[in-house]
Amino acid sequence: MRVLIVEDERVLADTIAEGLREEAMAVDVVYDGDDALERASYNEYDVVVLDRDLPTVHGDDVCRELVARRHAGRILMLTASGDVDDRVDGLSLGADDYLPKPFVFSELVARVRALSRRSGAPVPPVLERRGIRLDPYRRRVARDGRELRLTKKEFAVLEELLRAEGGVVSAERLLERAWDENIDPFSNIVRVTMATLRRKLGEPPVIETVTGAGYRLEAL
Repeated sequence: MRVLIVEDERVLADTIAEGLREEAMAVDVVYDGDDALERASYNEYDVVVLDRDLPTVHGDDVCRELVARRHAGRILMLTASGDVDDRVDGLSLGADDYLPKPFVFSELVARVRALSRRSGAPVPPVLERRGIRLDPYRRRVARDGRELRLTKKEFAVLEELLRAEGGVVSAERLLERAWDENIDPFSNIVRVTMATLRRKLGEPPVIETVTGAGYRLEAL
């Protein structure tokens, strides 16, 4: 899952980003409305966490523009005001959810994950295939009842493979969805992560390499 944080309070923005990365999400951060619109023009995001009171371009205008562009990602609007009228105004702009500050971080995570499930084709809250059961909310994964200890990136890669429902996922797609824009596109990190993930999943092997295309979870 990839998330864009748009928040001009830099300490808050960076804290949110670090927390979401701990939840195995790929996160980009910008601090004003102009940069938000630029990033959203060339990156695909499942969720945009958007502060309402932004410099250069107001959060309301960013929201309007993203909706007008038919941006596929869902918008979670943040504001210092918890007033009902403000929440109604934010939702009327096209935001999908609204969270007043201060907020409990666990609620933010739950809302981001709930929105991400609605950003594309509907997916179940718990993903299952080939005896693998992955729960994104509880950050737990097991195979045939055996609990697995995965790193954040291994977890994110496996989640993308499960979401593909047997479809091929390219290395470029995995870089985009499990890491962020600071990763070197020529890195071999996907291949290395895939090797350790295969080892942890154990026998029989379930991740297939499709030459020249990417990876997929094999069907039964």
